[in-house]
Amino acid sequence: MRRDTLGLEKVESESRRCGIDAKSYNLLGPLWLYAQSFTKRASRSYVAGAELANAVQVCQRLAQQGTATTVGYWNADSDTYRFVADAYLNALTVLASEKLNTYLSIKAPALGLTRGLVTEVAAQAQQADLGLHFDSLEPEAADETFTLIAEAARECKQIGCTLPGRWQRSLRDIDLAVELGLRVRVVKGQWADPLQPEMDLRTGFLNVIDCLAGRARHVAVATHDPSLAREALQRLRAAGTSCELELLFGLPQKAVLRAVKDLAVPVRVYVPYGEAWLPYRLSQVRKNPRILWWVLRDALLAG
Repeated sequence: MRRDTLGLEKVESESRRCGIDAKSYNLLGPLWLYAQSFTKRASRSYVAGAELANAVQVCQRLAQQGTATTVGYWNADSDTYRFVADAYLNALTVLASEKLNTYLSIKAPALGLTRGLVTEVAAQAQQADLGLHFDSLEPEAADETFTLIAEAARECKQIGCTLPGRWQRSLRDIDLAVELGLRVRVVKGQWADPLQPEMDLRTGFLNVIDCLAGRARHVAVATHDPSLAREALQRLRAAGTSCELELLFGLPQKAVLRAVKDLAVPVRVYVPYGEAWLPYRLSQVRKNPRILWWVLRDALLAG
């Protein structure tokens, strides 16, 4: 298996970024090089484009269909923390001028988990009268991220957080989210719980939904799983909790939209721009072989 073309360090960095572990590396065998060569190309299906203007165009098109959005800058590994902060600040200025039903999603680790940069972005969001939402990344960054969320909530009245259903700690983080009056996005989560790596994704997701129902300010059900989306939204509706369905740009939407159509819930689409990467992890191939097909499909669609 040739890895010298990019160099060991570069390959390992790219593998980690795409969620590829050593076992999956060996599992793919002769398919690995083929899949690897398509990964970058396939990931382009999940971003509006490299520039903010690309994301704005998508948001405008969705707005014409009555669909709300959230915009997120997906940074490159080479971006400095200051560069990312400036990208967020510029996005807030531009989005405010567009008068769209949207908010900005940010990644605290991309800002170096730095209090000064986070509060600067939060203050700008407040001035722009836009919501600011914190995406969820690795479990190791969760404690610092929630500390920064609490700081940001002092600067901006419209703060949101993301709770992965597969993390046991999410059940505790709900208390802080409720106390701070945060909008909450519930996801299955890409990273496993270090203490309970085999937690059932559906069970964990609905456990978080049940703990939010009747308590949270607003909940976004972020899944493309039709039956899970319907069940989660029904539970929130039954508890009188404000809720919406949130989908990721580029992933199939027809099945889940059909499944919840009669519930008449608002729909929002997460529109990323910047560095392209896959929203599913190749390390999940063993449990979901369809991921290999997705990689090839997305690469072909990306042209």
